[in-house]
Amino acid sequence: MIVDRQGRRFRNLRISLTSACNYACTYCVPNGKRLVAAQDELSAEAMARGVAYLIEAAGIERLRITGGEPLVSPKLESFMAAVGQMGLEDISLTTNGQLLARKLPLLLDAGIRRINVSLDTLDAAAFRSIARGGDLATVLDGLSQARAAGLKVKVNMVPLRGQNLDQVMPLLDYCLEQGYELRFIELMRMGHLASDGNAFVQQFVSLRQLLELIGQRYEYLQAEAPLDATAVRYEIPGLGHFGVIANESVPFCRTCSRLRLSSTGWLHGCLSSSNRHYVGDLLDKPRHQALPALQRLLVKALGDKQDVAFSGGATVMKIIGG
Repeated sequence: MIVDRQGRRFRNLRISLTSACNYACTYCVPNGKRLVAAQDELSAEAMARGVAYLIEAAGIERLRITGGEPLVSPKLESFMAAVGQMGLEDISLTTNGQLLARKLPLLLDAGIRRINVSLDTLDAAAFRSIARGGDLATVLDGLSQARAAGLKVKVNMVPLRGQNLDQVMPLLDYCLEQGYELRFIELMRMGHLASDGNAFVQQFVSLRQLLELIGQRYEYLQAEAPLDATAVRYEIPGLGHFGVIANESVPFCRTCSRLRLSSTGWLHGCLSSSNRHYVGDLLDKPRHQALPALQRLLVKALGDKQDVAFSGGATVMKIIGG
């Protein structure tokens, strides 16, 4: 098992099935252009082989399928069919929800029982302004159908000063009523926000500010969470839970167990490091040749992790799977 001096190892793999996305959210792609699939993206077979090799080489236990937007990828069905046979403890998926209702039968057949849906507002006009694509009513219908089908649903919101801060309470109320667990995600110094500190500061909303706002209406208690959880979790007695992924306010680097594999075959051990490690060429090699080389790269990837706190990264989050 590959372990660093802080006792961290890779348990959770996030795989970006494609860099393509049918949205162009303002905090992700400032130029408003939708991300498209890279010309050199791996095939579904190669990506599934990568997952299998990482399970063996690193001890991966949990897989999250991301993008871009994974539901736009033609590789989705064959990839999920393959990884569903690998004995992972958990396979989940993060989506913007635009195609959720349409793809729901496929997800259920593949054994997905847990999804995260990105949703930053319940105001249709603000939705179009932030996402620069899609339709709010379609997303809400997808959420409702997923819940009715028995999926465990979490909703991800990135609060942004000047854009959707007024939606914090309406979205929390909505999620509590519908039985979804809302996760607020502090804005991250990624992509264009890593170099434009002023834009980051102008939009950033902290854990403290969120709790002060929520505390005006609800009493809440801090709830237990797994050791390597990214979210600080809270319970509103009798109503439900919410969480805050407080990357800036409460860094979780000391316990991070996440590894990311991009759709083009690059391993990222840390979002705050510019280092990446190419494994695409290993995925065509037989197991006995691939595994030793992969383990050497995993040692380097684990060494890329920050000791204390995230310090920013130039990579666009959508490309490496959130």
